[in-house]
Amino acid sequence: MILTARTTRGREKTAINALESKVKGKDVDIRAVFHPEDLQGYIFIEGNEADIRKVANDARNINGIIDEEVEVDEIEKYLSEEQEDIKLEVGDKVEVIGGPFKGEEAKINRVDETNREVTIELLDAAVPIPTTVDADMVRKKAQQ
Repeated sequence: MILTARTTRGREKTAINALESKVKGKDVDIRAVFHPEDLQGYIFIEGNEADIRKVANDARNINGIIDEEVEVDEIEKYLSEEQEDIKLEVGDKVEVIGGPFKGEEAKINRVDETNREVTIELLDAAVPIPTTVDADMVRKKAQQ
């Protein structure tokens, strides 16, 4: 069974990480969790309905389960595309796409691949203060 969970918009990957941490080491039937990039505010969870509801109920950034099962053919278009993982590196110029600094330009000072975080320095700030944000909250700017 596949169910759809409503999430805080822009926090889909955080919600997935919260679910994964709740499932680890527990005897629950959740087989897959997935978020299509172009569908903000929702994630799909495959598994036993009772287990999905129990785990999602107290997972961070999940705001509820939609009471309608999703068929695989309805989400197949999202599954067939392979997405290229864009590598972030120290010195890259990025745009912050979420959180309190949304819309700001920044430069990457450090990359923590284990925790999927980057330490950035805002370019337009009067005093440059290093700030650590989720790597999903920045988008690499095109080279000029």
